Amino acid sequence: MAPPSGHIFLISVLGILALDCFTSSQKNSTLIFTKENTIRNCSCSADIRDCDYSLANLMCSCKTVLPFAVERTSYRGRLTIWFTDTSALGLLLNFTLVQDLKLSLCSTHTLPTEYLAICGLKRLRINTEAKHPSPEQSLFIHSGGDREPRDMPLPSHTGWQTCMYVSFLDLALFNRESSLKSFSIDNVAGMADNFPYFSHFKTFPILSNKSFVVTFIY
Repeated sequence: MAPPSGHIFLISVLGILALDCFTSSQKNSTLIFTKENTIRNCSCSADIRDCDYSLANLMCSCKTVLPFAVERTSYRGRLTIWFTDTSALGLLLNFTLVQDLKLSLCSTHTLPTEYLAICGLKRLRINTEAKHPSPEQSLFIHSGGDREPRDMPLPSHTGWQTCMYVSFLDLALFNRESSLKSFSIDNVAGMADNFPYFSHFKTFPILSNKSFVVTFIY
């Protein structure tokens, strides 16, 4: 005997709701990698094995972006970057809002002591498997303030994004096998005066009447 039409309607509605919930939970992550002087920007619905360029091109929706065409944006979801040297990292990350970042070194190159300045970073993961046979490392960055980075206003200033939380990442850490470490300084005012050796502040839109939370990752 066929089930009552009311039951069929209820089952259909529940099925649609379940599908909608499942679909909405499948948030794509962003994968960016550099290869042969070009930048590939990909949207991936599943995690891709680090540094597997062929699989990324097959499984993700990717587009090629020329370095001079890179525009500053913000990443409130997961961002993964595969890199072989530091040439494009500053272009992609300096003073860009990234809350959840993974950096994977896909070469055995020794990296120089250079610093990235990243806004609003809450979690950092690094993978150095191509250089050192060590597991992925993860670091959570806790702000000393009462407000989360995602709650901070991000006014536009000549194409750059300003923020109250800045993390400095020493790229030389990829040369070492030691654990990730960090320390934070709250209520920093006059950033350029306090950190004169960081050339980033020549282009960083400093808000003179604001204080910052500065984190150093090494």
